[in-house]
Amino acid sequence: MRGPHNIVRLVRTLATLERTGAIGVVMESFGAPPRLRVLARVLGWPFAWLGERGDPALPPATRALTALGPAYIKFGQILSTRPDIVGDEMALQLKYLQDKLPPFSTHEARAAIREELGVDTDNVFSDFSEPVAAASIAQVHRARLADSGEEVAVKVLRPGIERAFRRDIDAFYLAASVIEALAPATRRLRPMDVVAHFDSVVMGELDLRLESSAASEFAANTEQDEGFRVPRPVWHLSGKRVMTLGWAEGLSLADNAAIDTAGHDRRVLGARVLQLFLNHALRDGFFHGDMHQGNLKVAADGAIIAYDFGIMGRIDDYTRRVYAEILMGFMQRNYRRVAEVHFEAGYVPADRDIDEFARALRAVGEPIFGMDASRISMARLLAYLFEVTERFGMQTRTELILLQRTMVVVEGVARGLDPHINIWQVAQPVVEGYIRRNLGPAALARDLARTARILSRFGPRLPGMVEAALIRQGQPPAPPTRHRRTAPAVWMAAGAGLMAAGIWICTQL
Repeated sequence: MRGPHNIVRLVRTLATLERTGAIGVVMESFGAPPRLRVLARVLGWPFAWLGERGDPALPPATRALTALGPAYIKFGQILSTRPDIVGDEMALQLKYLQDKLPPFSTHEARAAIREELGVDTDNVFSDFSEPVAAASIAQVHRARLADSGEEVAVKVLRPGIERAFRRDIDAFYLAASVIEALAPATRRLRPMDVVAHFDSVVMGELDLRLESSAASEFAANTEQDEGFRVPRPVWHLSGKRVMTLGWAEGLSLADNAAIDTAGHDRRVLGARVLQLFLNHALRDGFFHGDMHQGNLKVAADGAIIAYDFGIMGRIDDYTRRVYAEILMGFMQRNYRRVAEVHFEAGYVPADRDIDEFARALRAVGEPIFGMDASRISMARLLAYLFEVTERFGMQTRTELILLQRTMVVVEGVARGLDPHINIWQVAQPVVEGYIRRNLGPAALARDLARTARILSRFGPRLPGMVEAALIRQGQPPAPPTRHRRTAPAVWMAAGAGLMAAGIWICTQL
């Protein structure tokens, strides 16, 4: 679908922002310079008649995004979790986009279930409600299974949503390419890669089989987490466009008054949300990537219930260790170590001055740690850190975008429950525990064992690989008979040496 028609789409986007009165509000929220504001108005005004009118009852930005379509709505949902970028007032307006969008008819939902699963809703559900929540991609119905009486949530994709998203994301690719061409300085931020990341996340959300799988894996990982529950999927009633999960009954984490009336301690809940997220990210490397208040409830027994698993994050072992060391370095105010970690991970180019980078990091951390505990913000730290790493040539790392964004969102949820929470004090035990388990002697022994297992799998192939390399370099290979006789001995010796080295290292630590 890439092509010139995307230019028309972008023009219509600007026209809709102008027609709904959102263009000035958006520019103000992002703190755009005066020249850019004037340019946007000049370009948008002649084409305002091409723009969508939207719902006049909604605030301008929300009105424009809902009129433009699902990808823009999803973009607005992301911004609603970033008051540090768009301001508190704009973020509050955009929260409307999380689960209060106009639903499609229950008749269409029943037809979609029949088409996807080949079953009649009247046969498998004894009750099937009107929509209880509607978002940009899907809506949810509350139902009861006819055979067991279990209450479930049935999620159904909006009709035609795949084509609508594909059209909008193609326009985003065009916008990113234009930005890279006209403003070369932005290439460090890799706009095309960022759009590609957004594309992959959204396409994953459009296949509810993947969300069912994510819910199942997340539930298995967190089964032993005290005070946390994840509804499990009902597999025989789930498919690409329909997903059925156990019903999550509880109070929204956004409703502080109801939480207080129910007798729950919001300070405990706020700390638990933050610690759960860090545990999932660091311990499991698999975390809920859309952990805002609309996707979290508190049960009658005080347990936090998570749902909506369309956006999940995954980070590898090495990245987890780097992330933990960076956080720990800031907590200990060891800015030299934070700088070293950035260089070791290749996040900052090796030709930059590590001492200058450490000094810049100190300028980031010290003002924040000098604040009152209730004002210490990981969101503010990340914002300042991005500014510094930009100056030192760090490229945008798409694999960390979701982790960084979710960390900011979770902090917002925790602070909404407890405005006086000390983010670092709550996070420190989790990060320290992870580092003890993964950066000490026991972790080194595990790494050596893993390395040995990998080498053992390649062992039978390595003699042939070495022989092929020698041939490419013009050296004659060893006689085959001798090669076959000596290879086992060589590998036994290498294995024994590796084990001895590992044992010696561990005894020296």
